Amino acid sequence: MTLDDALAGVVRLGLDTSPFIYFIESHPQHNRLVTDVFLRIASGQCAGITSVITLSEVLVQPLLRGDARLSAEYRDLLLHSENLQTLPIDSVAAESAADLRARYRIRMPDALQIAVALSAGCEAFLTNDLALRRVTELRMLVLDEMEPSITP
Repeated sequence: MTLDDALAGVVRLGLDTSPFIYFIESHPQHNRLVTDVFLRIASGQCAGITSVITLSEVLVQPLLRGDARLSAEYRDLLLHSENLQTLPIDSVAAESAADLRARYRIRMPDALQIAVALSAGCEAFLTNDLALRRVTELRMLVLDEMEPSITP
């Protein structure tokens, strides 16, 4: 499936942690695809939504390595990007996450990410976790199953 096909009709796109890592760290397999996603978000073609879980997850390796530049890059993208919101976890999302975890047997961080995307009205969720395809409340877009759209 191409990115154009995957994002057809998507106004609000939930983002898991992996797309941020692939984008900032120029992942050899997925960089072109995630760059296209973040360009679409920046240009307003769709809004990007993630949770503070992403901030926690992306900062671990830079902190372990003492890489202040990389930490700052992640913070800048997550906290200061046009058309991208990093949302808190509230009690409604927490209860929704518990329900998702119980029904689909997914990890709590994933359940929280998806719960925030749902509460923000996202139509799709971009991840690279095949296990999340079990969740049926919104369209799961798995990076390994997609290819960049062909541009003229």
